[in-house]
Amino acid sequence: MKFRQLTALFIVVVIIAFTAIGCTSPGTEESNAPKENVHKEGNQEEVITLKIYAQYSDDDTRIPYDYAVEQLKDAYPNVKLELDIQAQDDGQKLQIYAATGNLPDIFQVGTSQIKTLKESDNILVLDDYVKSTGFDKKIHPSAENLLWNQDGHAYAFPYAGNELVLLYYNKAIFEEHGVKVPETYEDLKEAVVKFKEVDIIPLSIFAKEKWITTALYDVFATRLEAGGIKKLDEGKGSAKEKSYVEAANRLHELVKLGLLADGATNMNYDQAASLFYEGKAAMFINGQWEIQASTEKLGENVDWMFYPVFSEKPEAKYAFAGGAASGGYAVSPYSEHKDLAAEVAAFMSEKYCEAKYLYRANPLLALKIDPSLEPIEKFPPMMEKLANELPNIKSTTAFAWGLTEPKFKVAIEDQSQFLLTPGYTPEEFIEELEKTVERLKK
Repeated sequence: MKFRQLTALFIVVVIIAFTAIGCTSPGTEESNAPKENVHKEGNQEEVITLKIYAQYSDDDTRIPYDYAVEQLKDAYPNVKLELDIQAQDDGQKLQIYAATGNLPDIFQVGTSQIKTLKESDNILVLDDYVKSTGFDKKIHPSAENLLWNQDGHAYAFPYAGNELVLLYYNKAIFEEHGVKVPETYEDLKEAVVKFKEVDIIPLSIFAKEKWITTALYDVFATRLEAGGIKKLDEGKGSAKEKSYVEAANRLHELVKLGLLADGATNMNYDQAASLFYEGKAAMFINGQWEIQASTEKLGENVDWMFYPVFSEKPEAKYAFAGGAASGGYAVSPYSEHKDLAAEVAAFMSEKYCEAKYLYRANPLLALKIDPSLEPIEKFPPMMEKLANELPNIKSTTAFAWGLTEPKFKVAIEDQSQFLLTPGYTPEEFIEELEKTVERLKK
């Protein structure tokens, strides 16, 4: 009897012990406290692998990506990224992924690709995530156009800011000939006349390339219409509006006064840059990427100026021509973990910005950087100046390669190049441009 009682007691104890073991989750002996941003399913922590399609080809892409991944390990310890290196194929591989239903959870996308992916329902609308992650509070005012699509929605978390068209000038030449650095259109016109009198080319431009002739026209258009050529590309305006007509008239007026070198529309970059570096031209137009080369050639004698404003709209000083560089991180609407993927995409974009600022001496970013962070490499003076002015820039437009309507792109490139020849009239420019704009509205 006593033996049977002891046996029964032993069985009860064993059952209780096994029951306790069965209710214990694996790994709970390490810690019962959840980690920050740990995704959970049921009562167990789960390692989530997200596929990401991203650039990873040189220091400008590898360093920011590696930095972001290291930061991700701390913020999202249960997330693992599986990298698929982006092909340099103008987005063809991404389109194949979309067409075959194989989009990765997160993918880098350019602004021109968003339109196609949006039309085929292959990109997640990120509006709610922009707000829940606080991304909208971190964006630079000048980069709002990169976050919010023209339809009012967000489809990617941008990391690269807008690149800018800059007017460079040789300070020594201006000082030697007593010419004021232009602040207004009238100043610019006076400078053109004075430089022509002493056989100095007022402005050097490699107008054989049509994207830069488009940019020059856009510089003038933004003096009265901040949207510049981008507004026309989006079908929101008419080429016959005063801003576009006046831009054509005033640019052409300067061309007839001798703004450019003879044969400018047959001149390539090397030829045009040499005129500026050798002191034969007082000004030069190019993107902000010209800063390093001009600094190496001219040292302290080179600087960039704000585009001269028109008297009708003096506040246009901070409206810039330029546009999106390389888009940002988008998310597949078919991702199994799309909520988590959206959070990670926003995080990667933010850290990508930090790395470009810290290690690549690049302040042209979509997001504001913590002012306590100091770049490892010192900015050249012109880049430092640009970095300081970046928060003040109110708007940017689009480079020719960033235009979304192919027919408009061809039209504005051709017409802007023609406008730089004395025999072509502003009226012809506007008439031809308007024909294309009207066709796009039908």
